[in-house]
Amino acid sequence: MSENLLIVESPSKAKTLKKYLGKSFDILASYGHVRDLVPKTGAVDTDNDFAMKYQLVERNEKHVKAITDAVKKADRIYIATDPDREGEAIAWHIAEILKSKKLLKDKELHRVAFYEITQSAVKAAVDNPREIAMPLVNAQQARRALDYLVGFNLSPLLWKKIRRGLSAGRVQSPALRLIVEREDEILAFKSEEYWSIHFDSHKATQSFTAKLTQFKGEKLTQFSVTNDAQQKEITEFLKKNAKGSAKVVNLEKKRKTRSPAPPFTTSTLQQEAVRKLGFSTDRAMKIAQQLYEGVNIGSGPVGLISYMRTDSFVLSNEALNDIRGYVTKNFDADYLPGSPVFYKNASKNAQEAHEAIRPTSIDRTPNSLKEFLTPEQFRLYEMIWKRTVACQMSPAKFDTVAVDMAVGGEKNLFRATGQTMVFPGFIAVYLEDEDDREAEGESKLPVLAMDEVVPIDKLYGEQHFTQPPPRYTEATIVKTLEEHGIGRPSTYSSIISTLIAREYVILDKKRFQPTDVGKIVSKFLTEHFTRYVDYDFTAKLEDKLDDISNGKLEWIPVLEEFWGDFNRTIEEKEGVSRAEITHEALDEACPKCGKGLSIRLGKRGRFIGCAGYPECDYTRNLDGPDGAPAQVGPVEVGLTEAGIKVLLMNGPYGPYVQLGEATEEGKKPKRASLPKGMLPAQVTMEVADKLLSLPRELGMHPESGKKIIVNNGRFGPYIQHEKEYRSIPKADDIFTIELARALEIMAQPKSAGRAGATPLKVLGEHPDDQQNVSVFSGQYGPYVKHDKINATIPPELTPDTITLEQAINLLEAKADKPGKGKRSRKAPAKKTAAKVVAKKPAAKKPAVKKTTATKLKKAA
Repeated sequence: MSENLLIVESPSKAKTLKKYLGKSFDILASYGHVRDLVPKTGAVDTDNDFAMKYQLVERNEKHVKAITDAVKKADRIYIATDPDREGEAIAWHIAEILKSKKLLKDKELHRVAFYEITQSAVKAAVDNPREIAMPLVNAQQARRALDYLVGFNLSPLLWKKIRRGLSAGRVQSPALRLIVEREDEILAFKSEEYWSIHFDSHKATQSFTAKLTQFKGEKLTQFSVTNDAQQKEITEFLKKNAKGSAKVVNLEKKRKTRSPAPPFTTSTLQQEAVRKLGFSTDRAMKIAQQLYEGVNIGSGPVGLISYMRTDSFVLSNEALNDIRGYVTKNFDADYLPGSPVFYKNASKNAQEAHEAIRPTSIDRTPNSLKEFLTPEQFRLYEMIWKRTVACQMSPAKFDTVAVDMAVGGEKNLFRATGQTMVFPGFIAVYLEDEDDREAEGESKLPVLAMDEVVPIDKLYGEQHFTQPPPRYTEATIVKTLEEHGIGRPSTYSSIISTLIAREYVILDKKRFQPTDVGKIVSKFLTEHFTRYVDYDFTAKLEDKLDDISNGKLEWIPVLEEFWGDFNRTIEEKEGVSRAEITHEALDEACPKCGKGLSIRLGKRGRFIGCAGYPECDYTRNLDGPDGAPAQVGPVEVGLTEAGIKVLLMNGPYGPYVQLGEATEEGKKPKRASLPKGMLPAQVTMEVADKLLSLPRELGMHPESGKKIIVNNGRFGPYIQHEKEYRSIPKADDIFTIELARALEIMAQPKSAGRAGATPLKVLGEHPDDQQNVSVFSGQYGPYVKHDKINATIPPELTPDTITLEQAINLLEAKADKPGKGKRSRKAPAKKTAAKVVAKKPAAKKPAVKKTTATKLKKAA
């Protein structure tokens, strides 16, 4: 046993670190958190200074034992968990366990932190250890306590008042509110018509276009021309007086510069990975973690980027010198500024990570590593490398020209603009993408002179309509969360995936749209817990957590201030009725009984129902295609080429499209259910045609020679080969999926989730058999799965906050129940006993049937 013991979080780091530290160090992994709150009410004692009741993570007991055994034999212990609040908390928990076992007597315990896994950084950290930073630990404990108090108190209330399986998070709920409010803006938006007037011209072989900016001496605004009649009047006047030409009356030439974007932070990396690479925020962070922890590049594992959880723009002097050296060697002198470029921190609390995200060595160019990286790793590394180089390069330079031309007199002016890049600067390496607008492009004008006359080839008006604000993408929601100060960059991916997993939102064409349940949850929280989903309140609470980490605030008073009001609000809202939350009264009477109608939330979404239920069972669909008003009975989508009606219907398993109407003979027409997540308002004739074309044959299986088909079923889209079925992952489209991809999905083992479903998240390997423990989305909410055992995730946890150890605890609790999992299968005696017990209540069956029949009769 070596005299030095280094403890890290992830075993994947161990190989890299062993290479740097040599034989004098043993390296062990904690495999994440070693202690967590007891998963039951009272784990945070609000009556006793918020004392937190921790227990050893059962799944990690053997890893903790390995650490304690190694500590006994080592002289010096170095805890090198991640350099953030979570990592600091893990270091503290390890230290507390060792102290409780009295293993630190005559031992040196050090905390080391490195922000990149390189030989120089690791050795420098080991040579310069520090104490565990208790302000960071307390900030993490405060955050964990807040999330626990919200989860254990608010989520059960949602179960009672809306639907089982729902949850509300301290930061997740304001994010949902943003998406719902944007949807409300879109629905309330009224489009307005406006026109612009243009002429097309040319000089020699170069054509250009100009836009009317002044008419009869008056400057035109967006809504100066609002209808076809106005534009015709103006164009006719101009055509009549222009006599086919326009005269240059003003020329403006300017030199513009554009500076490079700063190096990546966690937030901007996630945004750019979504925009430029098409990744999800969660995928971007997972790949970044791989690059940080180390990739084998031929000579062994090497950490390729610095720590990826940071909100700092700072680059070390060593990194700046390397970047400037690279630019000097590979570009002309003009591309390098006279001195390094420094960027102001994006966050006032950018203190937890010392540097921005950057390559650990700028000499490791993307192409030199391509053969060692997966395609996703390569694309992300290339983006980080290019942005890091570009941030230290000279600005790009453009020559801009604006030309005013008179048409039919100098009171009628058209303007043409052009932009020409004269020096690319940083753009030679990298250009940042932009959200929801076109980036600056290059448009050229011919060389024009004052008083020059150019021909008018065409004079015309263009019709426009104002557009509603766009729905959020993953990139824009991250950007907005950061602008509001909601959450922290390292939590954004979990916020997003939790909203999707809980089915509060769907991603439609890569943009977020709230579901009916999401709208109801947001409405309830906004109306009854207004303060706790307020953007400013959430941001200020995050600032307080930052102040705790900086040592400016104590953590217990912050919790006391939050809990007092929050607890009172929970108690007050117990009296709110479910109908008050899930029903929205309409100013309309039921056509059957005359009682009031209301919009309600049912198992399959929102619908309109009668207040006289169950005596009056009148219901109707809420939505029709293209936002059509709600109607009784079927909604006509359109006609096929053969003139057959396509109808949108609502059945016991949700909405579906139908080709034609039922015949008198009772023959059912062709039907197709809407895929999960598709709203009735999204159904057009094009969509209906595609749905009715299912099942779709993709081709033949290369081994069996049998057909491979795709279809949409009760539980979603699937692939079928003979009697084998696999669910189609959400990332794939049932209408465009090809044979090669279908074969790839069919090759996956069926045990990998419900009916071959794709997991929301893989938590890691089970220590008993190294099979994956994964999170799935089920009919009754999210659950974890290992081998053939499923366990429901309780409301106080979410798919993205649940840890591997918590998942294993849930699975083991489920396996301990008779008839569940491996343990019950190993006990045949118990199984036989269970069968005997099952036979005893046979005499009670008639009573059960009677009760069921009574319920059905009442419901009818």
